[in-house]
Amino acid sequence: QVQLVESGGGLVQAGGSLRLSCKASLRTLRTYTTGWFRHTPGKGRQFVAAINWNGSSTKYSDSVKDRFAISRDLAQNTMYLQMNSLESEDTAVYYCAVEIHRPWVAEEAVENYDYWGRGTQVTVSS
Repeated sequence: QVQLVESGGGLVQAGGSLRLSCKASLRTLRTYTTGWFRHTPGKGRQFVAAINWNGSSTKYSDSVKDRFAISRDLAQNTMYLQMNSLESEDTAVYYCAVEIHRPWVAEEAVENYDYWGRGTQVTVSS
């Protein structure tokens, strides 16, 4: 069983930055695709960013491209989401997730992910 724990959320002013962390159990990040999603009441759970097993492929949603960056520290078994130039529309609960069946793909489909963290709240004030 894979366990994922997010941290780093909080309240920030528009234009500011936050870095989310996701600590994974075992050696998850070394062999699987990992991703970040966010959930808002009006839009449901949406794809934000993903990185494949060896970091050779990354993918971002159009709304965060050039502002957010996904990365991993394999020694710490931790995944990160650096969020810059935050906007009020970025307010959401952010989740990290692991996809185990196609590690070579930076997967964006929420239904293809197998394990999820419990989420961390990000609130951007305008």
